[in-house]
Amino acid sequence: MHRGNPRLRDSFSSLQVRNYRRFQASQLLAHTAGWMQRIATDWLVLEITGNIAAVGLTVFLQWGPMLLLGPYGGVIADRFSKRTLLMGVYAVFGVLSALLATLALTGVVELWHVYVISVIIGCVFVVESPARVVLVSEMVEPKLLQNAISLNASVFHFGGFVGPAVSGVIIALAGSGWAIGVNALAALVVVITLASLRSDELRVIPVQPRQSGQIRQALRYARSKPTIVWPMIMLMFVAVFGMSLPVILTGMANEVYESGSTGYGLYSSLVAIGALTGALVSTRMRTLRLRTIVAAMLVYGVLQALAGLAPWYGAFLALLVGVGLARLVYAIMADSLVQLSCNPGIRGRVMSFYVIIMVGGQALGGPLMGGVAEVLGPSTALIISGTVPAVAAIIIGMLIARSGSLRLQVRLKRGESLVSIVGRSQITPSER
Repeated sequence: MHRGNPRLRDSFSSLQVRNYRRFQASQLLAHTAGWMQRIATDWLVLEITGNIAAVGLTVFLQWGPMLLLGPYGGVIADRFSKRTLLMGVYAVFGVLSALLATLALTGVVELWHVYVISVIIGCVFVVESPARVVLVSEMVEPKLLQNAISLNASVFHFGGFVGPAVSGVIIALAGSGWAIGVNALAALVVVITLASLRSDELRVIPVQPRQSGQIRQALRYARSKPTIVWPMIMLMFVAVFGMSLPVILTGMANEVYESGSTGYGLYSSLVAIGALTGALVSTRMRTLRLRTIVAAMLVYGVLQALAGLAPWYGAFLALLVGVGLARLVYAIMADSLVQLSCNPGIRGRVMSFYVIIMVGGQALGGPLMGGVAEVLGPSTALIISGTVPAVAAIIIGMLIARSGSLRLQVRLKRGESLVSIVGRSQITPSER
């Protein structure tokens, strides 16, 4: 079996599929624009209230619905056409974004407008995430699935870093309303792209019949697999504490370094540069291991804590690049491991749990870390946001080592995918 470094063209092999290539191009725009809107919305609230805790509440309203409705979104994704669901979802996204942008640009926006629209968007996102994940499985043949999932995760998380950077620049130059308006156009592009996909080239996964206990079934399935449950446990700590970075960076720009929206855009841009590097690194990964994900989480947490401790401005800026790289590598590996461990017929429900933890954690972490930043200062909040995931990584790594958990191993040979779950006794000393 070939074990050398993968060729560059193999790193992007799934992009050879027309439907997948077109879809991911639209998703790169959608995720970037979606994060532009979230950051612009947060900054808009800060302008209206001058209160970081109010920004944290906005984050809760954006992500909170996933906590209550998330499992049902996964059930819907498994029961209906993913393509049709996504077309409807992005049409709603477009209308809501256009409405909020108009309110902001005309100067009549009030705090309650932002809160109501944020809640509705959060409700729609409940269906979007699991449907999008499963649609990727319908676009590519099995041997390209691992690469497609990795690239899909790269696009999703990369958009989460690039969006804030671009949004910061647009806010500084033109205001929050224009940054929000971009998302309305992006949503329209996604709807058109989905409508143009070639139906005869899709490998449609049969929809699951309506029956009782589908959510409980998915929960039992997830708990039974170490390669699913451990990444979900790790994600809880990262989502609550680490992923509130944009909220904390608003405070770093506003209070610590007094750099305003321009500085905020710079900080986000540096994180995005690291994220781009992390995305490129992730496409060349050939083996997914639980211990590697734990190590990536540890590095990410340490770098984020060090950013809060940075003794001078230049060190702070340099560490932000490392934070972006480490977090994206961690996120893509964890996301890919969970997806590849799932049976396709239940993937929508399992991934809805994963997304619940991710966005629900941000919903809780937004007000929590916003409050910490308000009371103890943004620098202290940044230190805490990295220290907690780092300590959790150490503890989880010890527990995994003691339990001898299985790991999912993915290797590529000349573009072919070989996926297997390997026990500790089957791992050679050189692989440990």
